Amino acid sequence: MSMVLLDKEVFWPPADELLEAAERIRRRLGEWPAGSKAWRICLSEPDHPRSGDLIVGNVEPLPDGVGRLTVGAGRATLHLDDVEYELEGEWSDDWPAALAAFLDCGFEPHDALVLALAWRPANLDELDAWPVDFSTFPRVANLPAAPSKPFPHCPDRLGLYPVLPSAEWVERVLDQGVETAQLRRKTTDSGDLKREIERSVAAGAKHQARLFINDHWQEAIKAGAYGVHLGQEDVDTADLNAIAEAGLRLGLSTHGYYEILKALHFKPSYLALGAVFPTTTKVMPTAPQGLPRLARYVRLLDGIVPLVAIGGVNGAVLRQVLSTGVGSAAVVRAVTEAPELAAAISALQHEFGR
Repeated sequence: MSMVLLDKEVFWPPADELLEAAERIRRRLGEWPAGSKAWRICLSEPDHPRSGDLIVGNVEPLPDGVGRLTVGAGRATLHLDDVEYELEGEWSDDWPAALAAFLDCGFEPHDALVLALAWRPANLDELDAWPVDFSTFPRVANLPAAPSKPFPHCPDRLGLYPVLPSAEWVERVLDQGVETAQLRRKTTDSGDLKREIERSVAAGAKHQARLFINDHWQEAIKAGAYGVHLGQEDVDTADLNAIAEAGLRLGLSTHGYYEILKALHFKPSYLALGAVFPTTTKVMPTAPQGLPRLARYVRLLDGIVPLVAIGGVNGAVLRQVLSTGVGSAAVVRAVTEAPELAAAISALQHEFGR
């Protein structure tokens, strides 16, 4: 593998020992697509900070595109673009070198920081030099308490998971033997929403299927849905205690390591990992994850929580997605735009061994 670190200004001021350590780590991480931005770790404040600098220490104010990183006493905080990422735990003295290596692998700074804090020098002695021991990973700090009543469990492998726009689609898909589905109803009409959710929940009950409602947790509780699916932004506004007390399952969206750690704090029934591929069904907050990252997430989280791959998944790539070991894959257009629904579902189910 070519050593791309040698062609970049990785540390400021130059730090030969740190650069050598970063290169050792980076060499063992394998080939990864380069990130869209070259980051520089500044061990002291430069005279002229530039976009892409991560300055270690207390720096105010921060110019656009410049991050502040404070680490010490079991807590690490990254402040970047008016967002603060706080982590707590224990880590190796090698974290700056590991941070440089994971930034070079194309991870955004908050995800690269998670990996750097999980990194241990002993990883270099393993066949796989990535952090794979979940006990070494930091925790997201300053989160509200998880619900006192745990969310009910889901099967470890949820299988084919169509995300559908209407109750009619839910009925059609469940009639074909699909056991897990989600209603993602985009409407501001409260009457329409109530009818669509109640009709979808009834279809789920008829088929003894796992029917999740996207976003609208109050209506899902009232209708007695199997579960709800929420995005990261919804965790701050939804009443998770009410969802848990009602006995509904909870699925949470994630888009990288930091969001995975945040979501796990609330002990959800499953995690959605995405977007794996580019998707046009919704605006995504991050670039596509790709199969290599999906495989890493699956290896780290196997046995901890059920996982669903989501984003751009269709029949052409489903076999590759499932080869990562993920137990479920969400699809949208592979079902809703299929020329022949029964044949499309049969082909997709075949990839799951059904």
